[in-house]
Amino acid sequence: MTGAPARRASSARRRRRTRLLLAGLLVVPSGCGLTSGSPMVDDVGPGTIGQGLPLKGAHLTVTSKEFTEQLILGAIMGIALQAAGADVLDRTGIQGSIGSREAVRKGDADALFEYTGTGWITYLGNSRPIPDPQEQWRAVRDADRKNGLTWLPPSRLDNTYALAMNRAGFRKYRTRTLSEVAELSKKDPGAVTLCVEGEFANRADGLPGLEKAYGMSLPARNVTQMDTGIIYTQVAKGSCTYGEVFTTDGRIKSMHLVLMEDDKKFFPNYNATPVVNTEVLRRWPAIASVIEPVTRKLDNTVAQTLNAEVDVDGEDPHQVALDWMKQEGFVK
Repeated sequence: MTGAPARRASSARRRRRTRLLLAGLLVVPSGCGLTSGSPMVDDVGPGTIGQGLPLKGAHLTVTSKEFTEQLILGAIMGIALQAAGADVLDRTGIQGSIGSREAVRKGDADALFEYTGTGWITYLGNSRPIPDPQEQWRAVRDADRKNGLTWLPPSRLDNTYALAMNRAGFRKYRTRTLSEVAELSKKDPGAVTLCVEGEFANRADGLPGLEKAYGMSLPARNVTQMDTGIIYTQVAKGSCTYGEVFTTDGRIKSMHLVLMEDDKKFFPNYNATPVVNTEVLRRWPAIASVIEPVTRKLDNTVAQTLNAEVDVDGEDPHQVALDWMKQEGFVK
C-alpha cells in the first residue's frame, strides 16, 4: 500500500526478476526513476476494451512498486494498453513507493496504479486521512494536479494495512481490535511482538502513527523488521504475535490468520487508482477510456484471488494478470 500500499516479496516475484536478469532487462533505479525495462509482447487484441485501437502509434511505459499486487496491477494496465494498440515497455517492480511515482512525475514512465491513501499522506504530506473513499480520491486528484499527475477514477480495491495473528495466538490472547492489542501491550508488554516491513516501521500512516492513535509505546526489541513475504509465514508460525498484513492479500485466508479490527479507523483508504502523467494523457486521452472498465472491475475479492494465485500457488504475476484479463473478456 503504499495506499496502498504497497505495499510483499514473493517467490514468484523473485523468479520473475531472475528471468529479467537472465534476459539482461532488469529494472534499475536511478536518480530520476528507471534506466531500462522490457517490452510487453503479449499477443492480445481488443475485447470489450480497445475497440478501434485508439492507442495505435503510442509508445507507453508502465511502472509499479515491487510487491505482488502491484506487479499484477502493472501487468493489467500494460495488457490493456497493448490491446488498444500501444507498444508498452514494462518497468514494473520498483522498490519502495517513491521510485515509481517519481518515474511517472518526471516522465521516465507514463502510468501506474497508485493508492489514494499513499498519495494523500506519503506524497502530499497530509497527516489525517479522509474517511470517505470518494472524498479521499477527489482530494488527492485535486492536490496532485500541480505535480503533473492525473488520478483517474478509483477502483473499489482497498488495500489497507491491518495487524493479524495466528489462531493459536488468538485463542491465547483473544484480541479482536487494535484497541485490545494496545491494552494488552500495557498489561503484558512482552506479549505484543510485531513483524513489520521497514517502510511500515517508519511511515506516518504505519507503525509510528498507529502507536500514537492507539496509545501504544512498543519497545524496539518487540518490533522486528523483515520482508513482507516473510511476515506472513512468521506470524503463521507464531514467531511474532502480530504481523503487518494487507487486507487484499490471499495468504490471510490460506494461512488462517485473524485480522484485528481498526476500531479507531486509523488506517487510510488505499483504493488502487490509475495515475497518468498529465502531458501523456493530453496526447493520448484514450488511455482513460481504455483503463476505466478494468478499474471498475477491481475490488478486494478480485485482488485476494489474484494475489493468492501468485503468493500461495506460485504463479507468475504477469500470467495471472493476462489470464484474468482474458477471462473477463477485456482482451482477446
